Amino acid sequence: MSDTFRFDAVTDRFSLPLLFAAQAHKEVFHNEALARIDALIHAAVMGEQNAPPPDPDVAECWLVADAPTGAWEDHPGAVAMFHGGEWVFADPVPGMRIFNRSTRQFTVFCGEWMKPAIFEEPSGGLHVDAEARVAIRALVSALQAAGIYPAA
Repeated sequence: MSDTFRFDAVTDRFSLPLLFAAQAHKEVFHNEALARIDALIHAAVMGEQNAPPPDPDVAECWLVADAPTGAWEDHPGAVAMFHGGEWVFADPVPGMRIFNRSTRQFTVFCGEWMKPAIFEEPSGGLHVDAEARVAIRALVSALQAAGIYPAA
């Protein structure tokens, strides 16, 4: 199985290997596709960083940050999956959604990875509305529970 052939026979969205008639070692292509599907369905990553972890677990997934180094160097924004002793990458497609375990927050790809920024909850002020602050805190808690806003 050469790299040239491997890239010519893949699906359009996630580069899953395709089988073809009279192909030898179909199980290699099939197993590779299953491993990628396993990582991408209901995708969850350990976190987002620029460098691969030194000793990743099998099937560990990470979101590659904007300035990648090492084995991730040419894959900014990709989902990195550790499979078969090496890193395999899936380029994001519009609408792709992953769960970041470290921030307990969903991130959506719309040309770039999008997530809400952390904001300062109101404090102080000339006139303090205690009921409004309780409502804001409840709204933030609900957004955190839904994985929309990062957990504190």
